[in-house]
Amino acid sequence: MNKIDEANEFIKQNKAKVNPKYRLKYHLMGEYGWINDPNGFIQYKGNYHLFYQHYPYDAVWGPMHWGHAISKDLVKWFYLPLALAPEEDYDRDGCFSGSAIEKNGKLYLFYTGHIYTKKEKNDDYKQVQNMAISADGIAFEKYEKNPIIDVTQIPDKASKKDFRDPRIFKIGDTYYLLIGSNDEHGIGQVLMYKSIDLIRWEFVNILLKGNENTGINWECPDIIRFEEKDILLVSAQYMKAKGDDFKNTHSSIYFVGRLDIDKGKFEYENYYSIDYGFDFYAPQTTIDKNGRIVMIAWMNMWETDLVTNRLGHNWAGAMTLPREVIKIGEEIYFKPISEIVKYRKNEYSLQDIELNGEVNLETNGICYEIDAEFESLDAKEFGLKVRKGKKEETVLSYNCQESLFIFNRDRSGVGPKGERKTLVNLNEGRLRLRVFVDVSSVEVFINEGEEVMTGRIYPDSESINISIFSVGECRVLYLKKWDIDVD
Repeated sequence: MNKIDEANEFIKQNKAKVNPKYRLKYHLMGEYGWINDPNGFIQYKGNYHLFYQHYPYDAVWGPMHWGHAISKDLVKWFYLPLALAPEEDYDRDGCFSGSAIEKNGKLYLFYTGHIYTKKEKNDDYKQVQNMAISADGIAFEKYEKNPIIDVTQIPDKASKKDFRDPRIFKIGDTYYLLIGSNDEHGIGQVLMYKSIDLIRWEFVNILLKGNENTGINWECPDIIRFEEKDILLVSAQYMKAKGDDFKNTHSSIYFVGRLDIDKGKFEYENYYSIDYGFDFYAPQTTIDKNGRIVMIAWMNMWETDLVTNRLGHNWAGAMTLPREVIKIGEEIYFKPISEIVKYRKNEYSLQDIELNGEVNLETNGICYEIDAEFESLDAKEFGLKVRKGKKEETVLSYNCQESLFIFNRDRSGVGPKGERKTLVNLNEGRLRLRVFVDVSSVEVFINEGEEVMTGRIYPDSESINISIFSVGECRVLYLKKWDIDVD
């Protein structure tokens, strides 16, 4: 039995041991064990395919496999057999992150092979880039001449160890790979390679190098091309905080600028967080048949308390709700995918409510969407409380005096605590929120997706109430709540 068959059989035999207490209902997780980065996100032969970093044998990070799921609508997912497992000399210690592209009806996966060069030292390793091919999008054969990019093709002024997460894209007749790296001196950077046949690759340039504030290593690069601007995404390790921004151990950021494909350079004007909450990393995008740019990310964070592992629930990690990336004028917006609305049930509605104090809503739940718009009036602060119980609550509030939106999980249950803040300007005194709660996750889309905040929470099963509140007078112009039911 090969490594993929072994892993699939193990999952089949053990998935009934998963504790469902904090399992999400409309977000993708693994069937058993650990998952992290989304990989190979693509629409292929009528389905959205999402692969993911996966250790199927335990709820901890281990030798990485590629899990695999498909969906017609990005909400309801179905598991397929694992796509990749570490078993060759060039990937024996892990099939690390990567991406996918279709060519002549076949699906090609590009991934990093991780190899420890001294077994007793986990920090002594090398990484190479590999390819696997499928005619049906289910069973994959690794390319017989892997690796397609070896360590000998790493340029000067680039790490000879941290060389991972290939992102494939095509312009004209040429294929390009972006690879995460650093300069060996604590500055993250992206390398670019090109090919005309997906087999022979040539180094082009260091696409972009960061600075002392933007992380010691860059992972999971991605590129989004608009008519007048380009967006370069990277996941920056140990990025330095700047005021209320970049407060997580690792940050996912985007640079706004222009890609010069001939020179292999990205000139940028500024950079921003993709998500201002707690749990968002390694985003990957795809362009679907309708031309939408859709993004999904790992909804956890390295070096934090992963509660379901600690409690022995036999699973850890989840994906965010997929988000559409839209450019409006000079601004980038991240909006929840439109398909989610067809899973709304049991609408609850309020309109034109004068609020000063706290009011419990006559509805509750653990798996729902709220769409609400507030008018600040004379309030100092206003907002929502979700997953509220006798001693628990997750607070989503707006501080009018400081123009800050605040996500506080100090009383959110048995998971990590803390709060995240982001500067938000009201629109003529108004704030619109779309809030998605799913058992152990909260995602807040602020002012039509101008900013987003995501966090994992682990409340008691009896903490199901919802309230609205205001310190000083405000008006709730409307509030709608729907249960989200994918069954």
